[in-house]
Amino acid sequence: MDDREKESNFIFSYIDKDLKDGVYADNRVHTRFPPEPNGYLHIGHAKSSLLNYRTALKYHGTFNLRFDDTNPEKENMEYVEAIKKDLKWLGIEWGDHEYYASSYFPQMLEYAKEYIKKGIAYVDDQDMETIKKTRGNLTSPGTESPYRNRSVDENLALFQDMIDGKVPEGEKVLRAKIDMASPNMNMRDPIIYRVRHLVHPKLGTEWHVYPMYDFAHPVEDAIEGITHSLCTLEFEDHRPLYNWFLEHLDEFQHEPPRQIEFAKLNLSKTIMGKRYIKKLVDEGVIDGWDDPRLATISGLRRRGYTPEAIQNFCEEIGVAKANSTVDTAMLEHFIRDDLRTKAPRYNCVIHPLKVTITNWPEDKVEWLTIETNQDVEEMGCHKMPFTRELYVEQSDFMKEPVKKYFRLYPGNEVRFRGAYFVTCQDYVEDENGNIIELKCTYDPETKCGSGFKGRKVKGTIHWVSATEGKPVEIHLFNSLLKDDSRYTLDNLLDKINPNSLEVCHGFAEPEALKLKPYDKAQFVRNGYFSVDPKYSKPDHLVFNQIVPLKSKWRPPKKK
Repeated sequence: MDDREKESNFIFSYIDKDLKDGVYADNRVHTRFPPEPNGYLHIGHAKSSLLNYRTALKYHGTFNLRFDDTNPEKENMEYVEAIKKDLKWLGIEWGDHEYYASSYFPQMLEYAKEYIKKGIAYVDDQDMETIKKTRGNLTSPGTESPYRNRSVDENLALFQDMIDGKVPEGEKVLRAKIDMASPNMNMRDPIIYRVRHLVHPKLGTEWHVYPMYDFAHPVEDAIEGITHSLCTLEFEDHRPLYNWFLEHLDEFQHEPPRQIEFAKLNLSKTIMGKRYIKKLVDEGVIDGWDDPRLATISGLRRRGYTPEAIQNFCEEIGVAKANSTVDTAMLEHFIRDDLRTKAPRYNCVIHPLKVTITNWPEDKVEWLTIETNQDVEEMGCHKMPFTRELYVEQSDFMKEPVKKYFRLYPGNEVRFRGAYFVTCQDYVEDENGNIIELKCTYDPETKCGSGFKGRKVKGTIHWVSATEGKPVEIHLFNSLLKDDSRYTLDNLLDKINPNSLEVCHGFAEPEALKLKPYDKAQFVRNGYFSVDPKYSKPDHLVFNQIVPLKSKWRPPKKK
């Protein structure tokens, strides 16, 4: 655990106090991550799951993975498997501590009946629209249901009818009897159970009533013996209800779990909510939940992010009590920092412009020795072919150069990285005036590593052999959203950036063609790239740009 992990935060302060006061037997700490299997995890879930997991590790406690499968309308086992895969990739381990809310359904029914027997729960025949209207608002109290004072026996009988599937959907609900005048809207007789005649991904058609999350959440925590239930900030107003549900159950009077809220992670120009991502998936706007333009864990993994970069990013942003938006440039900084000493460096030309070295023999191939990563001596060297016909970037030539342009233009000499000094003598245009070829010469005395010091050049550019290199497909990404303005399900499609993906057809040096799916490399001067696992084939590699080389974010100075 590094120094940053050892730093305290307000959550650790709460836990430390609980341990000092002996709130939980044996000073135990037990956390959990409870995703709903209705979509894939995103970067916000990474922060939450890592926080819960690392909190358990810090205190030598226990960590549970619990699937909150209480809404079968939106849940399926595909999402369960995807969530487990993402968490394992992030480095989170839960062993045999894998649980499902649906496993507790029989117990939950008994707890609901306990509320009824205590006179603090009742079956309401009002429809959802009426219940919503009669809750009141922040300035006026709600109106009590006409069914609020049914007898215990009647409520038990009606609830049993709901359980047995005798009640149509929407006809009845079970509500807690708390306070319709409470200043906290969540305490105004919240719904505990609703009727749903659906097929559950694990339980089939066995169940006809499903618990609401506000009830299920604390009960699940208590059943599992969770000590500290770490939740995002939107659950802060729900904490009194969380406590109420447990305070009124005899079984959980001793050592109930404590809910602690922290700010959720928001990234600039990034779509986070699962319902928004699902809409884009369903409409075919993006390439599935693992689209590299998404901040889903699977999308980041496919794009080429490493778990270490995400872990370090989550550590850096820390734990706060107020929501804020983090600049995506900060996340990009951490993947650059992680790959700087991990990724080999190869030449790849993304927008090719042909170069003919007119004084180089036509059939000659010289294999030059190139350092694989100048910052990591242990990576050694590799061979790269220099031939008569090469490719350089289109941006590395200007017919009429601007001031301080040190790359190729008629009469200018530059160094071809790891090779020779090359001078542009002429260029070829097509009928539309586009530059399609450069005619250049090389100086054999200027070979890199030969010790030549006769003169210096200001520009160094990368290149690829046109005959020994191979074509590759390059995917360049921009923000999926046009800007940071608010989006809704209704206007989401209008907010999508039509230029979020640029597909280029480039050329890569032979060594880069040995990379496998998920392998990463720096393409000199162009950024970090990863082999796409979905569309790459042995004879046709597709590279996703992970991040450009230049960063707009700098870590804060240490005090």
